Order: sequence, then structure tokens, then C-alpha cells
Amino acid sequence: MMVHPSWQKIVRACYDALDQPYREFLEQDRGYFPHHDTFLNAFKTLRLEDTKYILFGQDPYPRKESAIGYAFIDGLVDEIFTDTGLSKPVNKATSLRNFIKMLCVAQGVLPHDNTSQQAISQLPKEGYIRTIFDLKENFEKNGVLLLNTSLIFTSKKNTMRHARAFLPFMDTLLQTLKDRNIEIILFGNTAKMLEKKLPFLQTYTLHKMPHPYNVSFIKDPTALTLFAPMKLLNLS
Repeated sequence: MMVHPSWQKIVRACYDALDQPYREFLEQDRGYFPHHDTFLNAFKTLRLEDTKYILFGQDPYPRKESAIGYAFIDGLVDEIFTDTGLSKPVNKATSLRNFIKMLCVAQGVLPHDNTSQQAISQLPKEGYIRTIFDLKENFEKNGVLLLNTSLIFTSKKNTMRHARAFLPFMDTLLQTLKDRNIEIILFGNTAKMLEKKLPFLQTYTLHKMPHPYNVSFIKDPTALTLFAPMKLLNLS
């Protein structure tokens, strides 16, 4: 498997747990994205021993250029901030836009009732992350593995089919990690399906919150409490 050596044995067992016809589909590497060499990217850049959280999003972005193998990291986005507020690509990516606004509230630089473009434009940006990959690196510095419930995308109508197909992968992963004191972050209803399908997940510390696509995420107490101390907006 093309993953970090610390994950090699675990991810191989997870992959082998998939139904054989589904593995064959994945190995054909046609008609889905991220492609076969990149859908496991989250396991390439964060070592097992540094993992403190697993963030479960739903499925990859429904755009080939955006879906790069990390939950919530949009490959079409470069700069996060501009002089006028959030960059145009961030504003178009609803989930990412709301996540950045939540971080502004969590870190106390904006009130939850004023996260407008104008308010963001007036923030001093010195010391803040510049790009989407700065955000990814900050997640990983905090030990957050950026995983989706489904690791590939073909179409919206097949989202749940792929999520169900990856359940044996996630089952094996979480069973293997259950004694490592790793906490679980659940975004949205598809991710929460894990809680229903894998009852032993209750043995983990769970942080459940709306999907950032929902504007309520910006002031969600669980999100604010969890992410505030991570200082994800700050360049280290």
C-alpha cells in the first residue's frame, strides 16, 4: 500500500477487509476520484504514532480537481484570505467557508453573529495561514487524520453505496485502533452512519457536530470547544 510505513500493516488489513468485487472495482481505477493512487493520501502524511483524532467527513468533493484524498481539503483552493475577506474559491466551497468562519469565532477574532466578508476583510492577517495546504498541515500538527466515510466519489446517488462498501475498511481500522486513545470527530449524517453501523464506536470519545455545509456549524458548541485550542488559523 502507498501509505506511511507506520500505517502499512493496518491499512493493508483494512483494504483486504473490503469485499473482493469492490476491491476489483477500485483496482480498475476508472470512473471514480480520487484515483487509486491518491484515495489513501490521508495515511501518507500523518504518522500513526502522531494521530490523536480521526475526522470523518462524508465523501470526497464532487469535483476531480478538488478531491485529493483528504477530507475537507479542497484541491481547487489555494489562498484562503484576500484583502476583501475570504478568497473567491473559499466562498464558493460552502463547507470550507463555514469552517473558516467557525475558526474565527473559536479563536475569538470574530463574534458568532458577524462573520461577514467585510468583518473578515478587517482582520489582521499577519500570522494567519495563507493556503489550504497550510490548513492541512495545521490539522496534522494537531494529530487530525482527515478521512472520509467513503474514500471515493462517482456520483451523489452512489454516495451511500460507497459509504456502505467502505464499512469493512472502517470497521477494521477502528477495531485495530481502539486501544490507542484516539478520539473521533463526526461531520454530518453520512459520517454518523458509522455510529449506527459500528456500535463499538461508543467506546471511543466522540465529537459529533453538524456538517460544515450547514450554517449552524459556525456557532456549534462542540465544534467551537474542540477546535479552539488547535489554533488552526495560526501559522506556527
